[in-house]
Amino acid sequence: MDTGVSFTSIDSNGDDRFQRIRQELGVSTFGLNLIRLRPGQRGRIHAHERQEEVYAVLEGTLTLMIEGDEPRELRRGDLARVAPDLRRQLSNRHPELLLILAAGGGEPHVGRDGRAWSSWDEGGEGRPPQEVDLPDDVPI
Repeated sequence: MDTGVSFTSIDSNGDDRFQRIRQELGVSTFGLNLIRLRPGQRGRIHAHERQEEVYAVLEGTLTLMIEGDEPRELRRGDLARVAPDLRRQLSNRHPELLLILAAGGGEPHVGRDGRAWSSWDEGGEGRPPQEVDLPDDVPI
């Protein structure tokens, strides 16, 4: 039975350069991959026709090469967005494992399409999230 919810885990020790998270989760509206680059590894020089990409560095240091620009180093917690038609290359020029979460999509974003409720008991269609107060924090 399809519940509309799926789960997976990031496998930082996998052998392949890519963990196809989109496929593992059954995501159909955007791309989502884990890219693993070991020391000295680099990806292909590539661009996309329609898809913009966001790279989030989870571990290590990414050297991001963009056509016509100087290489840029991104460390854990750094993010970069690259437009579809720009050629780019991802490299690991450092001695530790590099883990990058790459998300991409080719359609315009539909913002503010969420619905929110004040409690699990509240019925109906919900309201725009900005109209529902944030709940009290949970006790720790």
